[in-house]
Amino acid sequence: MGTRSVALVLLAAVLLQTLLPASAAEGLVRVSLKKQPIDQNSRVAERLSAEERQRLLRGANSLGSSDEGDIIALKNYMNAQYFGEIGIGTPAQKFTVIFDTGSSNLWVPSSKCYFSIACYVHSRYKSGQSSTYKKNGKPADIHYGTGAIAGFFSEDSVTLGDLVVKDQEFIEATKEPGLTFMVAKFDGILGLGFQEISVGNAVPVWYNMIKQGGELVFGGMDPNHYKGNHTYVPVTQKGYWQFNMGDVLVDGKSTGFCAGGCAAIADSGTSLLAGPTAIITEINEKIGATGVVSQECKTVVSQYGQQILDLLLAETQPAKICSQVGLCTFDGTHGVSAGIRSVVDDEAGKSNGGLRSDPMCNACEMAVVWMQNQLAQNKTKELILNYINQLCDRLPSPMGESSVDCASLKSMPDIAFTIGGKKFSLKPEQYILKVGEGPAAQCISGFTAMDIPPPRGPLWILGDVFMGAYHTVFDYGKLRVGFAESA
Repeated sequence: MGTRSVALVLLAAVLLQTLLPASAAEGLVRVSLKKQPIDQNSRVAERLSAEERQRLLRGANSLGSSDEGDIIALKNYMNAQYFGEIGIGTPAQKFTVIFDTGSSNLWVPSSKCYFSIACYVHSRYKSGQSSTYKKNGKPADIHYGTGAIAGFFSEDSVTLGDLVVKDQEFIEATKEPGLTFMVAKFDGILGLGFQEISVGNAVPVWYNMIKQGGELVFGGMDPNHYKGNHTYVPVTQKGYWQFNMGDVLVDGKSTGFCAGGCAAIADSGTSLLAGPTAIITEINEKIGATGVVSQECKTVVSQYGQQILDLLLAETQPAKICSQVGLCTFDGTHGVSAGIRSVVDDEAGKSNGGLRSDPMCNACEMAVVWMQNQLAQNKTKELILNYINQLCDRLPSPMGESSVDCASLKSMPDIAFTIGGKKFSLKPEQYILKVGEGPAAQCISGFTAMDIPPPRGPLWILGDVFMGAYHTVFDYGKLRVGFAESA
């Protein structure tokens, strides 16, 4: 990402709510954001164990129980850490926070945090020094995958810019285990998601900003930060800023998996772009990213590939093919491994855990998608089977990100996302993260795999890699998300 014009996160993201005419300038709130340069400490967070990194993106289920399939990613990634300063209490105690559209609570370390090192290396809230503090005491915890924070709710005034939000409920964190929070350059998190996913049903800060301030333009619709007009899509499910996204194209060609539509969320708390393994694998193959060799995938190709192709050519319903070849069972909508029940809780806003596939079933379903896409391009059976076998060598590592050859950037394809009927393309220099200079430089793919089953998935998380290229508007008044090219 280098030092080019910083459009990441909230310099490119706008949370917009209009209750008064636009001329009511006193309702405009701008929060100064700070760019954290690369240093050895910030890079320590990326040297967490690969297993922890994957749990961060895959297993966070951040708000509430681990059964939730929605994912919140709290990530300290090289040059992509951005934060702003707020105040809590009277007089205001200063804290740096990540402005996270993927969560809804405000939390900061508490002076009552005695046993977590992370608390001692960050600013801590001292309730006894605030004249506007109100005791609450309700317990709270948030799980982030590489750790969790726990504590209790309190109420106090929160200052953003010149605006003071009174009686704001927030979490005093008394436990911050794990390395992530210890090496992070931020003190806490300020969530910009909806109240539907708020722990303890606490009213988010920005809700109270609207209620107490009349009009809220958080970040600002500054025309210096974008070009042309925004393309808007409606929020399809309140909680996260979720919307419907269309096909994903590699070098102008459909990847097929999302041709019928996928769900996506715009998340300023995630550095990378996370998507279904089937598409990430195709992207890896095209950009030459390292992968892991999947023997299950190769077995499916060698033993069942011809049969799967024949069934597709016979116009068998794709969702039933893997059950017909005996690798999955069919639950009425898609193939699943036998004997595992789904977890469904729509009323609570939780993701449906779905029926999880075993490796052979999962490999078969990916092969069906890949073969469908190749057949649509009129490829021969031999070419298709050879191509699928190559993809088996490019499956994303379940342990984290993939590296690429920095010398190959010029030959890499553009990756485009269809949103609101318009294609939003990313060039290699936008989706490849480069660390260091010269012979010591390392390049990392900005794409990582994450699978959420139907009906909540397939789901994409458009994090900083996407928001760096496209100015993002979160419009609460009209419940929509907008994208325009960043200036």
